Amino acid sequence: MARAKADDLLAAYKAKRDFGKTPEPGAKRARAKGNSFVIQKHAARRTHFDFRLEHDGVLKSWAVTKGPSLDPSQKRLAVMTEDHPLEYGGFEGVIPKGQYGAGPVMIWDKGTWEPLNDPDEGLAKGDFKIRLHGHRLNGDFVLVRMKPRPQDRGKQNWLLIKKRDEYAGDGDEPTQEFDTSVKSGRTMEEIETGDVPIWNSDKAQKKTQSRSKRAVTAKPARKPARKKAR
Repeated sequence: MARAKADDLLAAYKAKRDFGKTPEPGAKRARAKGNSFVIQKHAARRTHFDFRLEHDGVLKSWAVTKGPSLDPSQKRLAVMTEDHPLEYGGFEGVIPKGQYGAGPVMIWDKGTWEPLNDPDEGLAKGDFKIRLHGHRLNGDFVLVRMKPRPQDRGKQNWLLIKKRDEYAGDGDEPTQEFDTSVKSGRTMEEIETGDVPIWNSDKAQKKTQSRSKRAVTAKPARKPARKKAR
């Protein structure tokens, strides 16, 4: 029964894709591994960020038009899309022209998440509270479903909002600060052309910060001991 349910959840995903032409993972059921999440930057007709949370054996998915923010005053539109297979959480590459969602896809962030309320109730009621543990996003967020409007044409529009905690920051926009993949270190242009980056600015920045920290905390060097006269 559980397997049939998951297969039904992936029916829309399967119907939209020709797996003989796209490198995206097939709509196969995979055994749940835990509470993973992934955010994929996707340059389709319009660049957006796909926010995906592992739940019920699939990746629950929202297209966040402006990307997630760490500023609690920002309410980011998140349009719920079809469920994706768990394997999609590792997909980075180019969806070819003529296929659904054609364009490069980057793994912009990934990690684990934990529910702050019952996830099934939260999804049903439209008040889904979560905590993220990622490379770039951490802390508490909430997904709030908006009231349906005729112009929505059946789409579920939600708002992704950062809660105030130690990870929040007024005006902080991580999508502007980070423009490389946490998986490969590549930019969108390098993913599209298949280029391999020579260096990773994110890693370089961390190394610089680490060196600076060591320089501040390093103990003064000891003077060499004098040799005893023979």
